[in-house]
Amino acid sequence: MVDVPHRRPVRAVRLRPVGDGELELRYRVVHGYRRAFRMAGEGPALVLIHGIGDSSATWAELIPDLARTHTVIAPDLLGHGASDKPRADYSVAAYANGVRDLLTTLGIESATLVGHSLGGGVAMQFAYQFPERTERLILVSAGGVGREVNPVLRLVSVPGAHLLLSALRLPGMRLQVGLTVGLMKLLDTDLGQDAPELLTLVDALPDETARNAFIRTLRAVVDWRGQVVTMLDRCYLTEGMPTMLLWGDRDSVVPVRHAFGAHEAMPGSRLEIFEGAGHFPFHTDPGRFVSLVEEFTATTDPADWSRERWRDLLCEGRRDTPRNRAADRDLREASERSAT
Repeated sequence: MVDVPHRRPVRAVRLRPVGDGELELRYRVVHGYRRAFRMAGEGPALVLIHGIGDSSATWAELIPDLARTHTVIAPDLLGHGASDKPRADYSVAAYANGVRDLLTTLGIESATLVGHSLGGGVAMQFAYQFPERTERLILVSAGGVGREVNPVLRLVSVPGAHLLLSALRLPGMRLQVGLTVGLMKLLDTDLGQDAPELLTLVDALPDETARNAFIRTLRAVVDWRGQVVTMLDRCYLTEGMPTMLLWGDRDSVVPVRHAFGAHEAMPGSRLEIFEGAGHFPFHTDPGRFVSLVEEFTATTDPADWSRERWRDLLCEGRRDTPRNRAADRDLREASERSAT
């Protein structure tokens, strides 16, 4: 399903103010590391996973409304936000394990996962590693679908990137970058849509420890050629799992064509395009985002996982289609690795 609204998004839902105490950070120590998270509401569990360099604060405006019908859990991934930032494994597989362990400490056995950007890759990895604990997938401008990614992220993945990130925080450099961003917005470029949000992520890296964690996370999924982790080779395993893809058609970080590729690779998935939105469609039109999440979770049944069905899917493998054969060639040529 593809829904294409008018050019200017209409906010169908007016979000109520955030209640006192609803968005306060809580903490759990798991494996000796402090994990920060926000938790609100009652009902079926809904886990919100942020993108690289971001934190659970990115969902702050949405949590109160989603919490009307769900128990909402929004973690700060390890190395991000108020969580610890050790010299550790920052792969998508490790993040999926971390989400599982946090949910276990909170007594939550299964959930609908909402993942943005890197968080989308983590959500897909979680569904692959722990299908019995995944009720639905909602992927927002998700990584891990194709090789393309914004050139700035490729640049930051190369040696010496920490010097670049440090320089961006200098007052003089910040002014120049701000002027450039203003020009890009004035020229109505796609990067101009996302640049202010991306600069906010840089501001969220106040010290060397945070910057090192950011770079280690980025290098786990991106190199100078682009994204190096993909789930396309096993998307067929989402058959029978309700999956919705949400994407901005002006995404300058992960191109919207990735949305159509993922939609085709995921049997029975639903695709919703936010016209005029960039990499953060839930910021551009939070009302529509909340409405879609609430409607999707209310009208679909949780995935009915069974060991027998999982074995059958693995034995059958991906259907042999011209598109899949072309995708296989692309993966070999790009020397990409799968997130096993």
